[in-house]
Amino acid sequence: MKVSQIFFQTLKEVPKEAVIESHRLLYRAGMIQKLASGIYNYLPLALRSIRKLENIIREELNKRGCQEVLMPTVQPSELWMESGRWNYYGPELLRIKDRKGGDFCLGPTHEEVITDMVRKNLRSYKQLPYNLYQFQGKFRDEIRPRFGLMRGREFIMKDGYSFDINEEKAKESYWKMYEAYNAIFSRCGLKFKPVDAATGAIGGDMSHEFQVLADAGEDLILSCNKCGYAANLEKARTKVISGIDGQEMKSLNEVHTPSMKAVEDVAKFMNRPVTDFIKSMIFLVDNEPVLVMVPGDREVNEAKIQAYFKADSVALASDAVIEEVTGAATGFAGPVGLKKKIKTALDNNLTGRINLVAGANRTDHHLENINENRDFTADVKGDFVIVKAGERCPDCDGTLEECRGIEVGQVFYLGTKYSQKMNCSFVDEAGKSTVAVMGCYGIGVGRTVQAAIEQNHDEQGIIWPMALAPYEAVVLPLQMNKDTVVKASFDMYGSLLEAGIEAVIDDRDERAGFKFNDADLIGYPVQIAFGQKSLDNGVAEVKIRKTGEKAEIKLEEVVNFVRNFKEKELNRG
Repeated sequence: MKVSQIFFQTLKEVPKEAVIESHRLLYRAGMIQKLASGIYNYLPLALRSIRKLENIIREELNKRGCQEVLMPTVQPSELWMESGRWNYYGPELLRIKDRKGGDFCLGPTHEEVITDMVRKNLRSYKQLPYNLYQFQGKFRDEIRPRFGLMRGREFIMKDGYSFDINEEKAKESYWKMYEAYNAIFSRCGLKFKPVDAATGAIGGDMSHEFQVLADAGEDLILSCNKCGYAANLEKARTKVISGIDGQEMKSLNEVHTPSMKAVEDVAKFMNRPVTDFIKSMIFLVDNEPVLVMVPGDREVNEAKIQAYFKADSVALASDAVIEEVTGAATGFAGPVGLKKKIKTALDNNLTGRINLVAGANRTDHHLENINENRDFTADVKGDFVIVKAGERCPDCDGTLEECRGIEVGQVFYLGTKYSQKMNCSFVDEAGKSTVAVMGCYGIGVGRTVQAAIEQNHDEQGIIWPMALAPYEAVVLPLQMNKDTVVKASFDMYGSLLEAGIEAVIDDRDERAGFKFNDADLIGYPVQIAFGQKSLDNGVAEVKIRKTGEKAEIKLEEVVNFVRNFKEKELNRG
């Protein structure tokens, strides 16, 4: 391909919305155009990288027995009503009507459609397992699209789904996809980390995210400095040390705390550390109020609440609900003397603690010397707090450290969440009707390509991993007015193509500095420059974009040099 024929234009100025470098570079290198908020045109250079990633994904999935399908973008509401997600998914689900008034949505994900597709074909256990995947455009009406392809409203996703005869086989499929994802991102040449993750709106019992490590990442990751434990902030655990602290239980005492709602204010007023407090908060868990209790110095982790109760939705209760449950204004809830009986959940870090302080369920009052089992009994106990860097690893004696990442893929063990509700069943070996056990596996294709840029760039531009580079090499004739330079450059270009190198030739009549700058900006892994002086010496100047190393290489050796470099880089992944 001649650079003069590529549909692109490099830019010096980019829109103000591009605040992270990868987003800026996608604009500057002429790879994307904005159509509307969070919606982009993919231009040829970007699309070549996307197609390369798709091919890597196909190869790794197909070798593991997966099959590719393609499902519609527009989905009927009836399927979402069957699964129960139509009413709770939220405003991110773009709902539309057809000319007959029928309700549809633009698919943000395809659990319902794939389950419907499989149930129409599934009869016997002998047909399973199925592991089906697609590359599909998705739409999620994000309230604040940002960071280009990382948080757009319309995006390309590889989503896959497994169907198995039982839990044991379903978990085998899960770990097979976990292995496949490790292979995919390794082949892409990315520095990444698989981390324990919350399941969110997709649901299920087990999940891992694949995070590309980058300072601009939206996600905070906590990992152990000694063992392999790693989790995102929503799911991170720490070692719990609980038990009686040696004091004797004291009598309950009500304290007047006028207009003091925050734990820090009450602690200062009572001259007690915030660690002596029970932070009591009421959440609506699938619209049912639940009192969640955590230590006064900790924050509640809503994702953990959702996971513990296997809930579709979790939200803070309104002031009206809080007053109905406690009989008091917001800020004075506690486990003793609730006006209305509701489910209560106690964080593990409070187990065994004595003589604690919490709201008295009376406006402007708190109770001190509250003791579990004597004064209240929690309905459930679990891990409900946000974990911070510096805390102890839950699996060893190491310390948790934090870094940032860009989520590019996630695997879920769904169980029977969708197959049960939608009656995706088969006749088992004993002749009994049994629902299939499912898994779900997604990769953000455009997001992965942008994450590669975010992780691999410098002040001059993109530094592509070889596996994702739109082109592997560029030939740069530096004097288009000299026939010998032009001929030698085109000869080299042709030789590279014959050797299986994806090459372009910058045939534009521009000065050398302009061509070098564009080559660095676009990020071709290998640059091969020709000038009259180098030709007279029988060499070409070859530059490796990643390291900036330059070498004069004999013309007859250039193709082998590039081919060997390519193989080395691809094998590195």
